[in-house]
Amino acid sequence: MTSATVLVLVCCGVGTIALKGAGPLLLGGRPLPPRLRSVVALAGPALLAALVATSTLGQGSSLSIDARLVGLGVAAVAIRLHAPALLVIVLAAAATALVRVAL
Repeated sequence: MTSATVLVLVCCGVGTIALKGAGPLLLGGRPLPPRLRSVVALAGPALLAALVATSTLGQGSSLSIDARLVGLGVAAVAIRLHAPALLVIVLAAAATALVRVAL
């Protein structure tokens, strides 16, 4: 690892610790206000959706629509039908593989 990589990792670690410590220090043991609690509850799913979208549709710095989008669609339908997680993964992988073979 280069020194720049180590510096970035250390800064990310220190920043994470600072953010985690700021909450209890600023709130002083009080619970979060209800409005802020609802925002915090929605932040995780929103970040996960953004990660999935950029991983599926991103190709470097451009937009790429390919077999991965079919796999994502199959996974979304399987989740909507309350399929078990392992089945969702297998179905999405199979759909992506079939589209790649067909093209």
